[in-house]
This record gives sequence, C-alpha cells and structure tokens, in this order.
Amino acid sequence: MTGVTSRAGFIWAALLVAGLSGCGGGQAEAPLDNLTAEQIYKRGELALETDKKADGAIRYFSEVERLYPYSEWAKRSLIMQAFSQHKAKKYEDARGSAQRYLDLYPAEEDAAYAQYLLALSYYDQIDEVGRDQGLTFQALQGMREVIEKYPDSEYARSAMLKFDLAFDHLAAKEMEIGRYYLKRGQYTAAINRFRTVVQDFQTTTHTPEALHRLVEAYLALGLTDEAQTAGAILGHNFKSSPFYDDSYRLLTGRGLSMEAQGQSWLSSVYAQVIQGKWL
Repeated sequence: MTGVTSRAGFIWAALLVAGLSGCGGGQAEAPLDNLTAEQIYKRGELALETDKKADGAIRYFSEVERLYPYSEWAKRSLIMQAFSQHKAKKYEDARGSAQRYLDLYPAEEDAAYAQYLLALSYYDQIDEVGRDQGLTFQALQGMREVIEKYPDSEYARSAMLKFDLAFDHLAAKEMEIGRYYLKRGQYTAAINRFRTVVQDFQTTTHTPEALHRLVEAYLALGLTDEAQTAGAILGHNFKSSPFYDDSYRLLTGRGLSMEAQGQSWLSSVYAQVIQGKWL
C-alpha cells in the first residue's frame, strides 16, 4: 500500500490480511494461544466489521475471555461478545453475556450498556402483535431497570422511548383480542379487553379506539348508560379523534347523548377525568 509507512498502519494491514485469510481461502489460522489478548481482541473488532453474521467476532471475543480471564481485555471482550451475539440475533446468548458482565463488573462504565443490551435483546424479539407477550413484559422490565439504575446514561432516553413502544404493544394485543371477540358477538369478553386498555394502558394511542369499541359493545348489549358514559369520556379527552365521530353517530342515531349516565366502572373513570385526573 503506497503511503502506509507507520507501524500502526502496518499492523492494521497485517491484521486485515490475517482476518481475510482466516475467512476464506483455506489457509489455517495460527493458534490463538500464541497471540496476546489485545491481538485477539483486535481480530474480533475486525471480524465484527467484515463478518455480517458476527460469528467470527463472537469466537474471538470468547477466546480472549478464555485465554486471559483476568485481564482488562477480557472485560472489554465480554461486553463486545454480548454486542456481537445481539448483532447475530443470538438473543439468549446475548442476554447471558450481558448478565454475566453485570454480575462481574456492576460498577464499570459499560454496566449501563450491558443493562440496555439485556433489555434490547427482549425488545428486538417483539416483531409481531401476535407473538408471546412474555417477551414484551421482559422488555418493559429491562427498560425500566435501565431508566431507574442509569438515569444519567446515554441509554436512558432510548430506553424510555422503547418502554413506551413496548407498552403500546401490549395495549395493541388487548385491542386485537377485543376486536376478535367483538366481531363474533362475544360482547362481554370484548368489553373486558377494552376495559383493560382504558384502565391499564390509558397513556397509549389505543385508548380512543378502546372507548369507541366499548360504545359499540355496550349498545349491542342494550346497556345504554355505559355506552353513553364511554362516549362522554371519549368526547372529553379525544374529541379530535375519528373514533369520537363514529361514537357520536352511533349514540345520536339512537337518540342518546354523549353524557355520563348511571353508576359503573366507567362512571368512576369519567369523574376522574373531569377532575383533571387520570387513572
């Protein structure tokens, strides 16, 4: 390479050649036992850049830990191992490495990142509403720990955003099931799901629809007081929502108003909303 005259440049070029020969051409790689911890670590960094699956990086970082377990490089390698496993979508392995880092180095600067990576390994598996919600609960718990334990870290803000998204995901699951019951005329079962959204997930984007679906379900059961109260809450808090217009047409079409009526769990919600409080 023209212009590469420094020792650092020579070492980098040599590492690149070693990394590429190890990946492709059939040349046997020199035993890692003959390399220093730093050299193996650098190979891991190089593999992380060149190997899309990150398997090579995982191997190198693991070997640093195995061969030099009490070194500073072993500490660095453990967090990089967790990162590489996450990149390779080996989420369970990533969680194991991140937790091990937290157990061994709880006071280190990278502990915040290990905690975040632990939570992220759950969060990144939440790819569909229909999946097991246990992962979502785990992600929520993990993100909460990042926020509470490391509020001043660079990961706290990202954890807050992902916490809100995961919380919204749980509400979406309740709505999906509620709509399923509603379409099949199982109104009581549907109401229970929509009630959960209104009471437990009221800060999510799904609350306006949940209130509207309650109007639909209660009207189908002939429970007009509850339907009107759900409409009143919808009108008070979400008047700009298209779901308000839908509920308004449903209620007024039957000669009913969007005003709180009777005594029910919705009456308590309405009273709290009017007083400027939410559940």
